[in-house]
Amino acid sequence: MDLRLTAWSLPPAEAEARLAAGAAELRRLAGEWVYTEGETDLAAVLLERARGLGLTIGTAESCTGGLVGGRLTAIPGSSSTYRGGVVAYDNVVKEAQLGVPATLIAQHGAVSAPVAEAMARGAGERLGVDLAMAVTGIAGPDGGTDEKPVGLVFVGTLARGTVEVSRHLFPGNRQEVRERSAQMALFRLLKRLD
Repeated sequence: MDLRLTAWSLPPAEAEARLAAGAAELRRLAGEWVYTEGETDLAAVLLERARGLGLTIGTAESCTGGLVGGRLTAIPGSSSTYRGGVVAYDNVVKEAQLGVPATLIAQHGAVSAPVAEAMARGAGERLGVDLAMAVTGIAGPDGGTDEKPVGLVFVGTLARGTVEVSRHLFPGNRQEVRERSAQMALFRLLKRLD
């Protein structure tokens, strides 16, 4: 979400003062959710932070189908930090390319915290990167159940040798769920660097 402040019909000095006060209040209210001010894309912020720390990034994506990798590679110079990713839409690919145990998928389902963790860990190991993010979920419009509804997404992030998994339930149509999932994956990995 972008928040914009605008001042109309005020002398320049008063407008600047009110805008500065408004921005400070927004930072206070939004807290940890603020990742930048200005027009910089979240993917660029993540790449810049990782590059500054000398860290490399890899991705493992299921329901996002490469959107996270696409967001990262859209940023000029990303090749110095982003090594690549695996689009593991099918369980066979999760197993073969990311090393996710078939028993884990059978026990918990492809859309689960344990599978998101295994995907993130597999991306880190198989791609030889310091940081990895994994996304698995149900983008819809079909495929949801009472237990696992459409919009359910698990994001796994690997940093400093440990994986954290977050559970999300995103509203919207298929494309909106996929875009929100990609944004959350980028955001969760950025927070791991803080």
